[in-house]
Amino acid sequence: MSETELIVVGCGTVVPEADRAASSYWVSSSGTGSAGHTHILFDCGPGALQALARLGLPWEEITDLAITHFHADHVGALPGLFFALRHGLRRPRSQPLRVWGPAGTREFFEKLAGACGDFVLDPGFPVLIEEVSPGAARALSGGRRLEAHKTPHTRESVAWRLEGGALSFGYTGDSGPSRALGSFMRGVSVLVCECSLHDSQATDNHLSPARVAELAAAARPRLLVLTHIYPHFRTEHNVARLVAEAGYAENVCIAREGLRVSLTNR
Repeated sequence: MSETELIVVGCGTVVPEADRAASSYWVSSSGTGSAGHTHILFDCGPGALQALARLGLPWEEITDLAITHFHADHVGALPGLFFALRHGLRRPRSQPLRVWGPAGTREFFEKLAGACGDFVLDPGFPVLIEEVSPGAARALSGGRRLEAHKTPHTRESVAWRLEGGALSFGYTGDSGPSRALGSFMRGVSVLVCECSLHDSQATDNHLSPARVAELAAAARPRLLVLTHIYPHFRTEHNVARLVAEAGYAENVCIAREGLRVSLTNR
């Protein structure tokens, strides 16, 4: 595994599919000296925990969890993750888990604990929850920086940008069209961007090829990874080609489970 790497764990939508979990992305970054090793999971949709195991990723060593919003296809596997961290380890964990999310994250976890059990907030090690306002940034281990940006999807939804040394990564989460979001992502090495529907089915709270092309033209990532594509759209169309025809013909690929991409700016 490279020093800074994205691994797609889940790239699906609310529609169940046999070959992909819902939204979940693993960023692994190994530092040297005082810069520690981090394993950051961005969202944790249904099927993500089993996908982590299939991919051989050290889910038990997760250091940070970053949530974009509270729709079930982005957080549905969280109870299973915390239950596994509480009861599925040979050796009890002591390392804290830091949870980053938008406004309402603490209340969401409290309700999750009320419904599923105390292990969500008290799995035997510290769970440190911090809500990050749009425009604010937080320091992670090793000098890495996580910044939030508002997206037009739900009242609380945010996108994330992760920076640190040579690492540069952006994840839109779910988002409607936003010029400001393209500027926020400008210069990231890899941008994971939703592209849910065909332009003819475009809505105000999701992106389509023309809207993705506009966002990517502002961001200019080294690699644009299209994700959260509804299955009927993905199987009936060449989505990357539609983005190119809409005006962004740079380096574009479609997310799939197990896709690995270096996040180093080079």
